[in-house]
Amino acid sequence: MLGDPRTTRITGDTTAAVHRRTEDVGAEYRPGRHRDGPVAEAYCWSNLTSGNGARALWLLLLPFMVVNLAHWMRPTARGRTHTVRLYGVLVRLLALSLTVLLTAAACEVALDLVAWQCAGTPECSVQRSWLGFLSTRQDGWFAQPGRRLAVAALVPAALVGLLWYLSHRTWSAYESQRPLFTDEPDRTETDTDVDADAVARSGAPLVRPALGRPGFWYGRRLVARLRAAHTAAGFLTVAAAVGGTAARHDRAAHSPVPTVIGVLFEAALVLCGLVTVAVVCRRGRSERRLDNRLDRAVTTYLPATALALLLCAAAYAGWSRPGWVSSGALPGETVFRALTVGQGLLVVVLAVVALSLYRSASEPRTTLHGLGGPAVAMLACALGGVMTGGIAQRVADWLDGPGTPGMGADAAMEGPPVLLSWQASVIPVLLLLLLPPVVWLAVRTARRARRLGPVIEAEYEGEHPEPGRTRQIARTRATAALTDSAPGIIGLLSAAALLLGAAAVTGSWLTGEVPGLAMDGTPPFVESVAETAQSTGSWLTGFGVILFVTWGRRAYRDVSARRTIGILWDVGTFWPRAAHPFAPPCYAERAVPDLSSRMCAWTGRTRGRLVISGHSQGSVLAAAAVWQLPDPARHRVALLTYGSPIERLYGRWFPAYFGRVPLEDLQRSVHCWRNLWRATDPIGGPVRIDEGQGHEVDRGPLKDPLVYGRTVEHPLPEPVLGHSEYQADPVFAVERAALLDRLGPVVPQQAGAGEEDRGAAQGRAGRSSG
Repeated sequence: MLGDPRTTRITGDTTAAVHRRTEDVGAEYRPGRHRDGPVAEAYCWSNLTSGNGARALWLLLLPFMVVNLAHWMRPTARGRTHTVRLYGVLVRLLALSLTVLLTAAACEVALDLVAWQCAGTPECSVQRSWLGFLSTRQDGWFAQPGRRLAVAALVPAALVGLLWYLSHRTWSAYESQRPLFTDEPDRTETDTDVDADAVARSGAPLVRPALGRPGFWYGRRLVARLRAAHTAAGFLTVAAAVGGTAARHDRAAHSPVPTVIGVLFEAALVLCGLVTVAVVCRRGRSERRLDNRLDRAVTTYLPATALALLLCAAAYAGWSRPGWVSSGALPGETVFRALTVGQGLLVVVLAVVALSLYRSASEPRTTLHGLGGPAVAMLACALGGVMTGGIAQRVADWLDGPGTPGMGADAAMEGPPVLLSWQASVIPVLLLLLLPPVVWLAVRTARRARRLGPVIEAEYEGEHPEPGRTRQIARTRATAALTDSAPGIIGLLSAAALLLGAAAVTGSWLTGEVPGLAMDGTPPFVESVAETAQSTGSWLTGFGVILFVTWGRRAYRDVSARRTIGILWDVGTFWPRAAHPFAPPCYAERAVPDLSSRMCAWTGRTRGRLVISGHSQGSVLAAAAVWQLPDPARHRVALLTYGSPIERLYGRWFPAYFGRVPLEDLQRSVHCWRNLWRATDPIGGPVRIDEGQGHEVDRGPLKDPLVYGRTVEHPLPEPVLGHSEYQADPVFAVERAALLDRLGPVVPQQAGAGEEDRGAAQGRAGRSSG
């Protein structure tokens, strides 16, 4: 980044730090030696996303991360405080349902498939020596079904405890960086967007955008509260699976256990569940101030109460019931069906709310006309269903040996809930539905590449045309434009997942059998298609889970693979955990305070000015850090972005935070801003700010490659750079020099420096390490 192997860490630690060339250390005290150019610093933050191998396990938290993204994708809204809060409540409820779904899947595997079905079936348990102490063949203390369930509950309970521990640990490591400067009050009275034009016309001071408010990057109270609620929901799910099964047995049979105990237990479960939902529905983040307080009663007593109920459930289920024999399967069908229907209804209501917000203050480039958040939330639910269903299907196939669970009386086990088989069966249908738009995009890209041929040759006029070189550049540009087609594909995928999920629920409810059996008696073609869809879907869900595990294992061992996953994680983990506390940690809650504190401290100490430059995701961090600066410091900053997704990705998908109004406010608040982009870049793009006033922001598209063919000066072909190596383009140095000139030729010396070195020009440039 600094172009010099001799570097020194100025401030920071091994996770993220600011570095300088060794010869530039202490430049503020010797400004006379640095009159000819800026002093460059580099902020390296890659270890926040691709550090140790344990972070590869974040892949398994993908649904949690995706639903957390949906929270930040709400459309721009002005004066719709209650609707904005309703949007947040709906997303948080969807996030809670994903935690319950994950825990229910763990209960399905450990309690139903292993402890209830396999251990209770001699044909299955005899082939599993590790199940010997739970098997009914042993006729031991654990042979009773309730006691087997109590032992098996250790697995999902340990999973919930692990998620709680990881959330607490990552908060301490990544998100506990309090902003250094918090004395500037925010002038907003609500957490909704404000019409900046109306404010300007009224003569009132401009309201700072959301990302510039003091509490945006420090939401300790909400994360702690949601962590307590989700932990409690997980424990309550396990307690319901264990204690609820025993209570149903006591009501249906002559049991030595009084029925009233089960009734009281279930009433306590319902009461604690209602409290958990109420905690999740409470008002979310406070961006206007540091959210540093803790709801200690909630964070302490709610998870503890849920854990106590789980222990009571284990003791209640372990009560001796000599006549109790496990048969069939646990009633997980109802649970998974209720979760699926509930998630679908929440997504539909969320879509209605999002459309209402969009129509109140529509921005033309907002993704899917405001439906980006609901579409992504639906994808999160679909991912959760695929992962949980795939695990249940694979474990059932493994335990059942050569048989296919649910496909006949000859199978040793009844298998997982029928709904999971129906959901797996719709996956091949979903892939077939996606095939036509994918083919259409491929054909359109090829046509666009052919149309670009003459345009490219005209740009490099004076050089001899080479058809192969022209095709290479044209394909790169046409492929880079596919990024703008992603919203349509995601919208189609989400709509298809919603409709096919409804069809799966309907089919499982009406037939009560897996698709292969439900279609018995139909025409041979239909029956064959149903069986093929079921087997293929079951294989695909299992393959998806195996793929996630394989990627995680590879990333754990391979640094380069871990770095790739870290880059893919950049967008998802940029945002704070406002919806799901078990999502991967937000690195920006460490990086943004780091950058803003460094800039504010340097400008305050030296009274100097600086250029902060950011590449790709680093440009988004740079903008967020500049928003956090007090007004005097922000006016001393010039912003240089290149390969930036700040409008192409963030402005379209997150309009409430990177839409037209916030970006125009950023342009007005900094001293100057310049953005470089290429047509061959699939990630970066123009900022598209109204340039009627002030200097032009965008410069591009830059020429890429710089040289079309072979020349005497360039005997080897120049690469098409796309998203990389913007600093190698001569335009970069020109634009950075122009920003430094516009900032002013003289920087006052730092207080306490020698009198003979007064008045040297300095600046700062850094870029993303990702």
